[in-house]
Amino acid sequence: MSPTFVLVPGAGGMASYWHLVQQQLTQRGFANMAVDLPGDDPKAGLPEYVDLVVEVASGVEDTVIVGQSIGGFTASWAAGLLPIHQLILLNAMIPNPGETAGEWWANTGSADAKRTYDIAQGRDPDAPFDDEVFLHDVPPENLIDEEQRDETEAIFETPWGLPSWPDVPTRVLAGLDDRFFPFVFQQRVARDRLGIEAEGVPGGHLPALSRPAELAEALTRGF
Repeated sequence: MSPTFVLVPGAGGMASYWHLVQQQLTQRGFANMAVDLPGDDPKAGLPEYVDLVVEVASGVEDTVIVGQSIGGFTASWAAGLLPIHQLILLNAMIPNPGETAGEWWANTGSADAKRTYDIAQGRDPDAPFDDEVFLHDVPPENLIDEEQRDETEAIFETPWGLPSWPDVPTRVLAGLDDRFFPFVFQQRVARDRLGIEAEGVPGGHLPALSRPAELAEALTRGF
């Protein structure tokens, strides 16, 4: 039986981020569903996000949960509450027990890693932050045609709620051209926190928009 992919978005929580990958998965014969999270609701934080993922995935057999970016906090917690087949983290924030998403940045040294990568790539590390960090490799025709949602601070305040990493097969996919979480940084965090090797995939931080076919191929590898 082919698995069903439950796709968890990153900041803003928009399920539509996954629309091109969903098309690719469907063409390959894989059932899939994208979870819409209320990123702009200041009363909804990590526990509420986890509840929504569990609600969507409950009763689905052979589930593969995929978490993008900050969605790694949500997807991994939900994975510990469900009988799932596999957890896939995509350019994801990998939490430690008791850690908040707000603490994760300093704990992992993500800002220093981004700065080092910018310098190595010939970019000004002190330039104002803009969307080019995320969209540098996204074709204009692949951009989502709806108003983007902001992410409130609520997601950053609640500690990740499992006592240890869930006992489920886990893969880490990392964009080879990610300017936000550089590939070598993601490799280090995956080794330090999970003891596994990150798998490189084409594209930057948002490969579901920039390289959907290649991402779908990576997600379904082995099935």
